[in-house]
Amino acid sequence: MLAAAVLATGLAACSSGSGANEPAQDATQASHVTIEDAWVKAPEEGKTMTAGFGTLKNDGDEDVRVVSASSPVSETMQLHETVTGADGQKKMQEKDGGFVIPAHGEFELAPGANHIMFMKTTQTIQAGDTVDITLTFEDDSTMDFQAPAKAYTGANETYQGGSGASADASSSADSGDMSGMNMGGN
Repeated sequence: MLAAAVLATGLAACSSGSGANEPAQDATQASHVTIEDAWVKAPEEGKTMTAGFGTLKNDGDEDVRVVSASSPVSETMQLHETVTGADGQKKMQEKDGGFVIPAHGEFELAPGANHIMFMKTTQTIQAGDTVDITLTFEDDSTMDFQAPAKAYTGANETYQGGSGASADASSSADSGDMSGMNMGGN
């Protein structure tokens, strides 16, 4: 009889709601995300704006949202999308709400499309350098990664920030106007 009571108590303890089918309480959005093929465009000489690219992968069961990015090499960073304006020209703009990486899916950051924008770099970034980047997610979790800088002239991306124009680029960026940035393939 005593053995049956001990066995019943033990079985009740095993089914007390801490089973393996429940999600981990300490899982964060960042813990489900990786980045592949990350890289940063080495800016043209004298320019202070550039962009970062790669493929974000989410192995979790729920969508996750990247809400911001930061780097020690840039005063300001934004998450950008590229849209076609009424004039038929592509232009960059800050992505309202950030980037959503679907559950068990991926989100591409590519030249001429969605990307991480370095609005005003504070040091020279040359091809071959390694750039530290931090992504912040909707739940305030973060993911740190490094991306190599590469020379790149494809997609006809020209960013107007520079030694003489950085104040103008910065004030344009603050208002969300990215019209000084050419993203068209023309």
